[in-house]
Amino acid sequence: MNITILGGGGFLGQKVAARLAAEGTLGGQAVTSLTLFDIAAPATPKAAFPVHALAGDITTLPDAAIPAGTDVVFHLAAVVSAAAEADYELGRRVNVRGTDAVIDACRRLAHPPRLVFTSSIASFSGGQDAVLGDDARQVPANSYGAQKAAAELFLNDAARRGFLDAVCLRLPTVVVRPGRPNKAASSFFSAILREPLLGLETDLPVPDGFKVWIGSPRSAVGWLLHAAAMDTAPLGLDRSLSLPGLCVTVGEMLAALEQVRPGASSLVRRAADPVIAGIVGGWPAAFTAQRARALGFAPHESLVDVVRAFVADDLDATRRDRGIV
Repeated sequence: MNITILGGGGFLGQKVAARLAAEGTLGGQAVTSLTLFDIAAPATPKAAFPVHALAGDITTLPDAAIPAGTDVVFHLAAVVSAAAEADYELGRRVNVRGTDAVIDACRRLAHPPRLVFTSSIASFSGGQDAVLGDDARQVPANSYGAQKAAAELFLNDAARRGFLDAVCLRLPTVVVRPGRPNKAASSFFSAILREPLLGLETDLPVPDGFKVWIGSPRSAVGWLLHAAAMDTAPLGLDRSLSLPGLCVTVGEMLAALEQVRPGASSLVRRAADPVIAGIVGGWPAAFTAQRARALGFAPHESLVDVVRAFVADDLDATRRDRGIV
């Protein structure tokens, strides 16, 4: 099985690549090659099969990024939420035209590949009181969400036409992200756990009672790999799925942090930011995700387990990456 990860230098791309390298299989089939593509050449994991790293622009995707014989494409490349809101042209170019370029690359293949796309809960609105079902209408309240919703429609149509076999996953806010803060509006949800575990202060721009729909890195990787190997026949024309995340408040996140590392939550400073709160405040706080559950997507672990998993999987690497002794 030949696999490509677009956005292979990002943290989810690196985690999917590491899992494939470690296990050597996907859906019971042996992995024979892995191609990682990003704006800068990604790091490559050690594997029993060839791993290729390429750099380039997603909108002018080279043939080598999705080479002949590719069976699975993970399309994770994106400009994140706050950056897409701040730079409209950049968001449209990468998130919409980039997806269009991916579709064209798949059309050139002799055999239509499975394509797993990371969409987002930001493609919906509804706010703190919303609990959205699988038939909820996408009405984004930000440019990033609109671009993700548009990309879903393009991929659904490409699947209908037989150019590719798409599964679009509307990821929850992923917590805890390793490494450094990024330009996503939701970045602080990881920062209020990650930075105190590193011994660093961080700002909280929303109230403690603010609710968010989260998914851990472990769950997100599991969902991506399941989507790559699942039977897509039950999806029909609708190739998009909301996933079984976890609805939590910021206060509950800080309580989980205290349970894992007593005293750490004192490093979180309350600093209201109406711009950030305005973006994330429009996202729904919960989804029923019944369709994804019925299709075998695993339920989420507990919030305390999410924090413990970051400590086990990513804390030491994040310390090294940021030069913290």
